[in-house]
Amino acid sequence: MIDNITPVTLTEKAIEEVKNIMNNKNIPEGYSLRIGIKGSGGCAGFNYLLGFDKKKDNDLEYLQDGVTILVEKKHTMYLFGLEVDFYEGSDARGFTFVKPESR
Repeated sequence: MIDNITPVTLTEKAIEEVKNIMNNKNIPEGYSLRIGIKGSGGCAGFNYLLGFDKKKDNDLEYLQDGVTILVEKKHTMYLFGLEVDFYEGSDARGFTFVKPESR
């Protein structure tokens, strides 16, 4: 079931890169993009996690531009409003995470 809640959004560049990875890195059938957190949220804050996984019972599942995204329900309040982008420059390449209050 696809949920109506979308705590995290992906930019067009991020969606393009996720689709590229899924098509070219042998991600198994039935796996979706998982976005989560690690850490306590204290002084050091959270580390954001991005990977591919199968849906679990305690996940929210939603679709954005053809990409199925999984978020563990208990992480939703910490991820709400997060934007995932993909940066590709001469100095670095990778996914970035931006919270609204940090803009």
